Amino acid sequence: MSCNKNCNRLCPNLVISTAVTLVTVEGTDTLLINIPAGTYRNGCKYCIVVAQSIPTTVPIGTPVAVSIGGNTTTVYPLTNRCCAQVTACAIRTRTRYPVCVSTSATGGTFKVLNGLSCAPNNNLASIPVPATTTPTA
Repeated sequence: MSCNKNCNRLCPNLVISTAVTLVTVEGTDTLLINIPAGTYRNGCKYCIVVAQSIPTTVPIGTPVAVSIGGNTTTVYPLTNRCCAQVTACAIRTRTRYPVCVSTSATGGTFKVLNGLSCAPNNNLASIPVPATTTPTA
């Protein structure tokens, strides 16, 4: 399904966020974009508009997730086309992000198709992260 950017009526797959907040999800600070309650089907394309300001206290490397209808107990990661987690530095206020919903047996994700701002690569060198040893005096 392709988007018609010049349509004369409001697209039924346009989703405008209702809140953007910094929350802790499973021990990790997360930038949470809340969208209205509804059914977001697997394989379907939606355009999410981040309508609220992003809190100024959000660190740039903070992962971004989506909550539906204010339910913050179940959140869905926002990923890029390569399935890597999107971080806060790539998200802008009042910007439309075309996404495709991808579900699995245990959850789902919102995959951004394009439109992300340039973001630094924050990939770890390896996993598990090597422990650093502190020299003794």
